[in-house]
Amino acid sequence: MAQKPKVVVTRKLPDPVETRMCELFDTQLNLSDRPMTPDELVEALATAEVLVPTVTDRIDSRILSRAGPNLRLIANFGAGVDNIDVATANARGITVTNTPGVLTEDTADMTMALILAAARRLVEGANVVQSGGFSGWSPTWMLGRRIAGKRLGIVGMGRIGQAVARRAKSFGLSIHYHNRKPVSPRIAEDLEATYWESLDQMLARMDIISVNCPHTPATYHLLSGRRLKLLQPHAILVNTARGEIIDESALAEGLAKGEIGGAGLDVFEFEPAINPKLLKLPNAVLLPHLGSATVEGRIDMGEKVIINIKTWMDGHRPPDRVLTAML
Repeated sequence: MAQKPKVVVTRKLPDPVETRMCELFDTQLNLSDRPMTPDELVEALATAEVLVPTVTDRIDSRILSRAGPNLRLIANFGAGVDNIDVATANARGITVTNTPGVLTEDTADMTMALILAAARRLVEGANVVQSGGFSGWSPTWMLGRRIAGKRLGIVGMGRIGQAVARRAKSFGLSIHYHNRKPVSPRIAEDLEATYWESLDQMLARMDIISVNCPHTPATYHLLSGRRLKLLQPHAILVNTARGEIIDESALAEGLAKGEIGGAGLDVFEFEPAINPKLLKLPNAVLLPHLGSATVEGRIDMGEKVIINIKTWMDGHRPPDRVLTAML
């Protein structure tokens, strides 16, 4: 493919990534960083050979049905592809790629930050100080919970789940996990991890739950209202994966009633909208989807996108091709 392909980028990316893309491809950037409307996406797909969308772009079958004949690659800027109808894209001869691996350490760091913040009531304490309400130390004021010696249950033991487990083990947590299948004996031994085939049984026994699985039709509301009621009243639930995995309304109700001890959420079911009940709860630590928000991580994502496009240009299979949405 001698001619530079027409690449349309739907959001503003880090400057080094955009500069390199402009050098290599016929690149159309989104300088305003405003999410494209569905009509604008259709317009982009009409002319693009390569689309570089993000998690904020819903590339469903309706959008794809109006794609131009030249669209041959969707190089997603992100690890998850739940924003793309992969099956329809593949059926139309459009390759889909993502950026796995580069976000693992950043997301695992954020998971541990949320565990600590929820357990030690960091946001509550910071709010007291910033509002001028700190009147001095007291033996029984603002007591949180120690995490060393507690049981951590990880839902989804892929790259990120294992990275969380490594960090949590260093903090003295006992590692438990639920996954579609057990990890290798070597990994299980290294992490001293206990496998639970039954998610229900694991949830009922853990002090902290970390959600680290992808969002797929099978994991939608995996932590349903019924399952949330299995948690112990002191348990902390942390989610750095996708908001749709948890029944957010049921979670807010459980937190408000004291049936769940606390929550640390970086993602939300109807993002960017957040359940108003959650916003009022002192035992909920809420972040604006910061899991991958490091300079290094976002540049690494961009480099992955570029490698996938270049490999496709050269007529080879991109290294991060996605064949189904079940990652």
